[in-house]
Amino acid sequence: MTGSGLIRAGAVADVRTGELLTHHAIDYADGRIHSIEPWSASKHGGREHLDLRDHVVTPGLIDLHTHLPGNLERGNYSPFLSGSAARDALVGAHHAWQTLRAGFTTVRDVGSFRAFVDCDLRDAIEAGWVEGPRMVCAGAYVTSSSGGGEITDLADDIELPRSYRFGVADSADEVRSAVRRIAHRGVDVIKIIATGAVYATGTVPGAPEFSEAEIRAGVEEAALYGLFVAAHAHGEEGALRAIRAGVRTIEHGTLLGNAAIAAMREHGTYYVPTTYALTWILEHAETEGFPPGVTEKSRSIADRARQALRDAIDAGVQIAYGTDAIVFPHGMNARQLTEFVEAGMTPTQALQSATIVAAQCLDRSDIGVLTPGAFADIIAVPGRNLHDMHAFGDIRVVLKAGRRIL
Repeated sequence: MTGSGLIRAGAVADVRTGELLTHHAIDYADGRIHSIEPWSASKHGGREHLDLRDHVVTPGLIDLHTHLPGNLERGNYSPFLSGSAARDALVGAHHAWQTLRAGFTTVRDVGSFRAFVDCDLRDAIEAGWVEGPRMVCAGAYVTSSSGGGEITDLADDIELPRSYRFGVADSADEVRSAVRRIAHRGVDVIKIIATGAVYATGTVPGAPEFSEAEIRAGVEEAALYGLFVAAHAHGEEGALRAIRAGVRTIEHGTLLGNAAIAAMREHGTYYVPTTYALTWILEHAETEGFPPGVTEKSRSIADRARQALRDAIDAGVQIAYGTDAIVFPHGMNARQLTEFVEAGMTPTQALQSATIVAAQCLDRSDIGVLTPGAFADIIAVPGRNLHDMHAFGDIRVVLKAGRRIL
């Protein structure tokens, strides 16, 4: 169900130009924005409207790196085996509701260990069975055996079900096959694990786990289905291989140096840094009972991750917003906006990373902007300026396709 209505806004963030439009009216119908124009008492005053004169109104936010289904417990992956697919989906529905109420009307869900639960959740949201953000789903990880997309903290004699190893591949031909099988299940994006991971026991975040030829095979195969590839890559060499192979995004990029940053700029690759996840781990390691290896890995890369973000901002890399929500509680996704500002973005640039830049990364022109024809995905925060990004932790209004959520 979509909605129609009129909003009187104290300020509207035009993320296309970076301007704040004061005292404007947003008219929307059938879930789409009809017009945005200066408020006129004669034209608009007689209509019933939502009065947001003391608020900044912005497009609904976009998080390009979430994991809604299931829970990450005690800092390791093995608990993903302790429940059913139904439990993972129901937990995912709760996370989706928390995320939507936090102002994120679209997310890119970049894979689940039990394959395709995220796609089922996406379809349930689209059918109106549960409330949640618009979802772009990866379905499963393309990962090397025992790599960063595998559950590696089990005894060697425990055999994982096929649904947990759907995308395992160890050669260029196997990568093509994995991408093909995943694409056939109706995903929206392909996720390749190009390096080790912080949480995957035994893997090394900086170590490449696919060759450039293997990643290129995945990119080429994905393109046949009209799909972009997101590459999990912490280390410089793994990121360089993925960038040269033609991936759409580098996820995390915690250990990137000048070469990878220059390559992203040259190839037009989007960078999706996830610094707040590291902040949260280091602040909560003891209370959450993380294994020592997770805490040590996080501590070893946190400062370099923030430096990589600063360097990428300075170099003019396209930075799109993604948080790795699952590491920290869902619904706290907006907290990374302040970290982007601390790293050197203006508040407007930080907002753009989570709206128009993220939408461009998804190749979508109907989200991430407030313009006629776009979805009426609209949020409001208190105040009439963008000076303090902490305001996005206090979302007062959320509309998705014109329907009031909050």
